Amino acid sequence: MQLQRFVLAQDPVWDQVCAELAQGRKQGHWMWFVFPQLTALGRSATAKHYGLSGLDEARAYLAHPVLGPRLRQACERVLRHPQLTAEHIFGEVDAMKLRSCMTLFERAADEADSCFTRCLASHFGGERDPLTDRLLAGSE
Repeated sequence: MQLQRFVLAQDPVWDQVCAELAQGRKQGHWMWFVFPQLTALGRSATAKHYGLSGLDEARAYLAHPVLGPRLRQACERVLRHPQLTAEHIFGEVDAMKLRSCMTLFERAADEADSCFTRCLASHFGGERDPLTDRLLAGSE
């Protein structure tokens, strides 16, 4: 699996990502490669390039020594803002991408109380992304 594309994209902007999430307001253009979603959900070439093929690739992402910890760190930073909506932090379109990402990685992590489950609970009323769920169900 070619996960190095994510590391190469994240490395130059990771400090910026952390700062923006700490402030509770995303401003840069990094959503695709920090909070990836399924390739099938992508419309743009960038979204497809940084999309994940399914649960196996999402599990490999979580197991990666750089990407897994960074995704969890980014998720925990979002959780520090329970008073803010996902739309406020990310904007409407990227909030939908966050929900898709959290749904994918909640399934991939298979943990009782993962940060992904907690993020869905705090910022999306516990509602998973139905399209991501449908796509994952179709691939099993």
